[in-house]
Amino acid sequence: MSKEKEATGPIEENKLLKKVLILYPHFPPSNLAGVHRARLFAQHLPEFGWKPVILTVHEQYYEELPDWNLVKLLPKELRIEKVNAFKITRPRLVGDIGLRAFFQLYKRAKQLIKNEGFDFLYIPIPSFYCALLGRMLHQSTGIKYGIDYIDPWVHHFPGSNQLFSRHWFSTRLAKFLEPIAVKKASLITGVAEGYYKAVLERNPHLKKQAVCGAMPYGGEALDHAAVAQLGREAYLFKKETDKIQFVYAGAMLPKAYGPLEAIAAAIAANPGQFSNVVFHFIGTGSSPNDKESYTIKPLAQKYGLWQTVFFEYPQRIPYMDVLIHLNIADAVFILGSTEAHYTPSKTYQGVLSGKPLLVILHKESTAVKVIRNSKAGLVLEFDGEKEVGIIENKFAGFFENFLEFFKNFNAVNVDIETFDQYSAKNVTKHLAALLNEAMQHND
Repeated sequence: MSKEKEATGPIEENKLLKKVLILYPHFPPSNLAGVHRARLFAQHLPEFGWKPVILTVHEQYYEELPDWNLVKLLPKELRIEKVNAFKITRPRLVGDIGLRAFFQLYKRAKQLIKNEGFDFLYIPIPSFYCALLGRMLHQSTGIKYGIDYIDPWVHHFPGSNQLFSRHWFSTRLAKFLEPIAVKKASLITGVAEGYYKAVLERNPHLKKQAVCGAMPYGGEALDHAAVAQLGREAYLFKKETDKIQFVYAGAMLPKAYGPLEAIAAAIAANPGQFSNVVFHFIGTGSSPNDKESYTIKPLAQKYGLWQTVFFEYPQRIPYMDVLIHLNIADAVFILGSTEAHYTPSKTYQGVLSGKPLLVILHKESTAVKVIRNSKAGLVLEFDGEKEVGIIENKFAGFFENFLEFFKNFNAVNVDIETFDQYSAKNVTKHLAALLNEAMQHND
């Protein structure tokens, strides 16, 4: 378990380490994907001269089910500060935890910064509203701050152009709030450059004012090693020797359904080729805790693939359980979006699982290079929405090539040295270098 301290005043610490306060409202035992960003940064930052302290929201205010095995992966010396939040009302008016804990996070962050002399404030988003805390805390304490784009903030979802719709309001609010949040930022980072490139175009002063850099989700080999210690078995499906079982784990992005439908159409048109193939979709539901919130099932039924080729388990399962199911799968299925910036974090889990990767990605996704250079899988790339139809035309032939790759695949042949630059440790090393540069940079 990590150490949680009240921190009523300065504590004795290694004076050689600079101090960074990582403000992120979700943290283990939250099972949301974003927690791994902050978790792995916190794990490795001390190796590169930075002592992290996590400021988060107490788990009793999370909507998602807790994953207590995740807590076991945290460094024992990691200090975690937790605040309360307003509870969700019925009817559900405000769900975003960044809003529900906004003032509590601000108050505690201000106390910590003033009492303990933090050198930098780092805020991964979403929750997007937390980015505003950087600007506010800079004004009240003078601390330098950075914003890390796990997802783009100003983003056009399907339906964003529909007047007065929820997505229309969200897009307009994002366009109004983002410039306020980034106005005084000293550091802008993201999972890939495409996640924040438009931010710099909308706020050109940041090109001189802020240090910028891209860091993918890093892979952590120790996570995979820890699976064996759990002594648990897969429970969503079992190993089948007469089937090639693929696993897709994680949420489906709105602009990933077009490529998936193209794949489904190709499979339906070539039933004999896929008679011994199964795709397991895990945690793809529209609601993370709802076992019935299917998103893949309607598409699978449309093409006659439901529970023959496509199986879906909508409810999000714990991270370590995902790794357990990857272990019994034969291969990993990675599906990208029609948007160029999207770089799936599950790429690095897949490589570390030791299973071959079947990958459909936008040609500009940074993961394309990772997979090809590491020889961990085969990639069918496409150029956004205009080439979704090409996926349907090419998928059957591409899959034939993958089967040949699958037969000859041996995990020992994966180029780990190429992949090592994307390890959690080296990704964090890059973050530390950016933090150092931001500290020396004149705003």
